[in-house]
Amino acid sequence: MSIISHSIVQRLAHLRATFTEQQVRSRLDGRVEEPLSRALRSARRVSAASIGRLWEAIRATRPEAAEVEGVLADGETRETAERYAANIENMIGAVKVPVGVVGPVRINGLNANGDFIVPLATTEAALVASYARGAELASRAGGIAAVMLTEGVLRSPGFKFANVLDAGLFLEWVVHASEDLRAAAEATTRYGRLVSIEPLMDNEIVFLLCRYTTGDASGQNMVTIATEALCRHIETHCPIRPLHWFIEANYSGDKKSTYLGLTSGRGRKVTASVTLPRALVEKYLHVSVERFLDYAQMANLGAMLSGQLGAQGHYANGLAAFYIATGQDAACVSESAIGFTRVESRNGDLFISVTLPNILVGSVGGGTGLPSQAAALRLLGLQGPGKAAALAEVVASLCLCGEISIIGALAAGEFASAHRKLARER
Repeated sequence: MSIISHSIVQRLAHLRATFTEQQVRSRLDGRVEEPLSRALRSARRVSAASIGRLWEAIRATRPEAAEVEGVLADGETRETAERYAANIENMIGAVKVPVGVVGPVRINGLNANGDFIVPLATTEAALVASYARGAELASRAGGIAAVMLTEGVLRSPGFKFANVLDAGLFLEWVVHASEDLRAAAEATTRYGRLVSIEPLMDNEIVFLLCRYTTGDASGQNMVTIATEALCRHIETHCPIRPLHWFIEANYSGDKKSTYLGLTSGRGRKVTASVTLPRALVEKYLHVSVERFLDYAQMANLGAMLSGQLGAQGHYANGLAAFYIATGQDAACVSESAIGFTRVESRNGDLFISVTLPNILVGSVGGGTGLPSQAAALRLLGLQGPGKAAALAEVVASLCLCGEISIIGALAAGEFASAHRKLARER
């Protein structure tokens, strides 16, 4: 019997039946003689006219464009096109994602305090229902305690020197010039503050991990512009010249799941917890506290054996739906969705907590000013200045609700039936 994976053997057989060897070589050589269509470009300023010009160009090469233009570029989208100008290039319309609500979620946070209606944008059936179940249970138990612990968005420029001695002399200069570097960075922003520079040296290469607070914005663009100013100051004033440098040398963990993000955070670090009375667990989750704990113990082992960064059930589900609904950078889910869910028995009741070190959200800036996203933040009651810390506590509380529900469903043996009922049979 062959020890080669059966799936590989099947795939090779399929390819053999579909293509000749010459066809494969022809397709993969990367040289197509047909002339390339003209690249689609629009004016930098988004408007109904610029959308129209792009669709005209698309129709010239894609006959099916006439059928979809009215869906993506409906009248309302064209009329409000200029509101999207700061958020996208080559705009041809807008995609509608259904929005559901969870709540009211009672949150007893240091910044988010009260009952919140939380909007979630998703195409995944059963997701909103699951988070809503966890929210109702947590709220009936008295509410969720939530605290934003720390904040600090990172950018990590890298510098290469001729040798390790120059790298060391550069680090010495940075130590003495740190206040000047802070001034150069902060001169680019009204709200950003450079709170630390943490060097990492690898022989002749030096990384400067620059940590910023960003006011009420998520702050990705803010810290990029500030760090460029910092690097330009180094380029102009440092007597030890690098051979070359880059504004982001892939050490900060931007839009990636990293151990650095897990241990030191790259956004707003938030923790949330609730103690669920035994009677409520049995009523709403249809499972005993003991069985809930049995599942959590096995799931933690699974997380450890698979090399998960942290240990949790499905933060990404709630984060992605919340980020899309409220105009956050959806790509940041990749780093936000790491952390730890902890479950314990407390005098026969069930204590559950979540800690997420990389919540990247803002109540201003980015996509938060777009029509639908601004409306979602208004519904939440957290649009505008002074609301970002509360927003982060809501996000952690939302993830806690999701953990309560999914662990309960898996422990009770209802996970598959819930998806069958809500996603397939409805």
